Amino acid sequence: MSTAVSAKHSDAASLVSNTIGEITRHIRAHELGPGDRLPSEAALSRQLSVSRTVVREAFSSLAAMRLIDLRAGRRATVAELDYGAMSLVIEHGVHTEQITVQQIYDVRRTIETRTAMLAALRRTADEVERISTHALAMRENFQLPEQVMEHDLAFHLEIAKAAKNPVFSLIVGAFERVSRQTWPIGWRTRPSDAEQLEMIQIHIDLAEAIETGDPQSARDLMARHFDESVKALLAAGIA
Repeated sequence: MSTAVSAKHSDAASLVSNTIGEITRHIRAHELGPGDRLPSEAALSRQLSVSRTVVREAFSSLAAMRLIDLRAGRRATVAELDYGAMSLVIEHGVHTEQITVQQIYDVRRTIETRTAMLAALRRTADEVERISTHALAMRENFQLPEQVMEHDLAFHLEIAKAAKNPVFSLIVGAFERVSRQTWPIGWRTRPSDAEQLEMIQIHIDLAEAIETGDPQSARDLMARHFDESVKALLAAGIA
């Protein structure tokens, strides 16, 4: 690439980056919330003195980061919090060997022992029902690993939601893509029905601790769950 072309590319990237900053500042300044509409491409182009192509690229970047929603024929709107972008970063880190699975589980253990405690203190009746439903469904379907995994992932996310801190939900949700890859490996290290049911029982006991409002037991059970999971992954040689 020639110096002139490289400089032109850099200038275009800088324009898009600055426009992204201006759009996010507009959202804050006007106190826009999820579902609120942003100005049109044409309006932003005039307001920021950039081309509509630059605005369109800025919108595309913000949509990729899950900060705005883009739908054909409609104005861009502010998006609800979404862990998708963070999930991709974590998955990329694992696949490029910048993050290890054991490091992820270390962070998850730290965070989720806290969410378990807070859920036991802050949960609503509806949240307890959802958490318990997923735990019991794991036992009912224990011979169907894919269904067990889906209920397991949902179980952890519901606990994070019950902690009443959206940051926890974002972080726990962001681990889902990697968890979908490591979960089946950990499950296979428990070849007998007894071993699989023992793992599931921890989830049931944890759901009961949250239901009865016992934060200490909830924390200890979540810690035990992650300790057992790391042991299983180490046995499989991937942690």
